[in-house]
Amino acid sequence: MKLVVGLGNPGKIYAKTRHNAGFMVLDKLREEFKENNISNWELSKKFNAEVCGCTISGNKIVLTKPMTFMNDSGQAVQLIAHFYKLTPADLIVIHDDKDIKLGEIKIQTNRSSAGHNGAQSIIDHIGTQNFTRVRVGVAPENPKKMSDTAKFVLNRFGLFERKKIEGAVKQTVKEVLGLIK
Repeated sequence: MKLVVGLGNPGKIYAKTRHNAGFMVLDKLREEFKENNISNWELSKKFNAEVCGCTISGNKIVLTKPMTFMNDSGQAVQLIAHFYKLTPADLIVIHDDKDIKLGEIKIQTNRSSAGHNGAQSIIDHIGTQNFTRVRVGVAPENPKKMSDTAKFVLNRFGLFERKKIEGAVKQTVKEVLGLIK
């Protein structure tokens, strides 16, 4: 079984922001799984997350969007991982990264949070950093745009940035599909 977690913040106000790159990837990934009869997104109060899933070649895949807000993502991940008796090797976490150029992605296992509060929350709650992280770059060409990091990641992508993030989301989906299979 694989648990694929996209990090972001719940609510329409955050829907297309940089901080919700993980949610954007999961929505596109769910589209890819339609032919596998993936379920609809369902809010699980037990996990405090939106969850959907399917089975591919005998392997169960669960997609999860924590509804705990970014900085408390570990709560939902811990609950789901415990419920399904998953190991850290079964976990793939997708999130934005302000230190990676917009449009680029990095896949790493057993790495520190590098200052990402959502990743740190997961590390704190499951007690290890030994899981796969897919980091989706959101850094602008001009670093001065990030003088206020919180404001920057909670803003929407600009017109010219949208094409790059759409390309990064598509590439991330391909990479995650490779990790699942």
